[in-house]
Amino acid sequence: MMYHDENLGVHIVGCMKEGNIATHQSRSPTSHISTMIRSHILLLLTSLTTLATASQTPLLPSASPPLLPESTSHELLSLHRHLIELSSITGTEHNISVWLSSYLRAQNFTVELQEVSPNRHNVLAYGKKRDTTILLTSHIDTVPPYWPYYYNESTGVIGGRGSVDAKACVAAQIVAAQGLREQMLDDLSLLFVVGEETGGDGMRAFSDVEERPQYDVVIFGEPTEAKLVCGHKGMLGFTLKVTGKAAHSGYPWLGVSANDVLVEALEKMLVLRKHLPWSEKYGNTTMNFGKLEGGVAANVVAEKAEASVAVRIAAASPKIIRGMIVEALEGVKSRAQDLGGDLEIVWGSEGYAPVDIDCDVEGFGKMTVNYGTDVPNLKGDHKRYLYGPGSIFVAHSDHEALEKKELEQAVLDFRKLIVATSMMHHEERGEM
Repeated sequence: MMYHDENLGVHIVGCMKEGNIATHQSRSPTSHISTMIRSHILLLLTSLTTLATASQTPLLPSASPPLLPESTSHELLSLHRHLIELSSITGTEHNISVWLSSYLRAQNFTVELQEVSPNRHNVLAYGKKRDTTILLTSHIDTVPPYWPYYYNESTGVIGGRGSVDAKACVAAQIVAAQGLREQMLDDLSLLFVVGEETGGDGMRAFSDVEERPQYDVVIFGEPTEAKLVCGHKGMLGFTLKVTGKAAHSGYPWLGVSANDVLVEALEKMLVLRKHLPWSEKYGNTTMNFGKLEGGVAANVVAEKAEASVAVRIAAASPKIIRGMIVEALEGVKSRAQDLGGDLEIVWGSEGYAPVDIDCDVEGFGKMTVNYGTDVPNLKGDHKRYLYGPGSIFVAHSDHEALEKKELEQAVLDFRKLIVATSMMHHEERGEM
């Protein structure tokens, strides 16, 4: 029969008789394990249903209903605050990795630190077994600059650098996992990586480890407005580097202006970006000139100039987009070389095409996003989900913030995802 919990929005398919799991005299080798799995999942759903139902009943007519027990909420807010108070701009994640590993050990997790580069470590945590079905993961690095933590108790607003992207996910995932470990037979792991904001070197390093665990379900944490993301745009980054020849600005014909060459190149890019491929699902491919640098002074013909460019790919492959860029700049490069200068395209990485993501769990809103994530950086034949509290529209800003209730709801939602994906996995294996 099918069991549906309205509070959790989760469907369960199983063989049940008069409220008890059906058993047979003759059991297969996996029958005992299957019975344990069903028992624990049903017990888990019962406890989560109780929590969800209780959270919908306000104590006072004018009071906001509590989403979590007071002790759980306190632990969540305290953890979130500690994470934000530790500045962890990409490249400087050492302190937060050390603190987080100590915190998780105190919660009876086994913790492994993986060095990505000197003083930069990924944090992997698990319970009784290293190889688990489900992995919860997010990143502990942030963009600059650091903004201090604040919490307005009257409005419930919590802010500071990383309060949304992505330390809200880190805190909510830990609290969600901690509350389910016994019911899930410790079949959960946590992974918090460095370097997501600048290309994902942390997740790629973890992915490349030969002896790492292989997971069946990976739940990634990023700000998604509490919706499941069904996919995000691809990414291609590159830098245009121009070499010219310095001269006195009063005699510009004696030099080659790198700035002039760069401006011409950017003009070609402005034309090209109007013709980049698009798709129904992801919209237009976009191109952003994020950083421009050139010259040393107004009275000097610029010898060096460069522009950092990011392309968010809605359709086609990075290879095709690279080809379009190279073709558009061929004439600019040739003219620069004729004058004694040069234009070079430096590709930041191979890039990746649009990323389709699983969003087959009921009870969530669905969306696609334009930003990049670590989802494509983790190799493997696993189902992948993307969810998190807060909005990307305030991430990376000086007003990055979310509400306490969003953070608390994320704990419930991560638990719902864990239960639903675990159930689906065991159904596929014939264990339900």
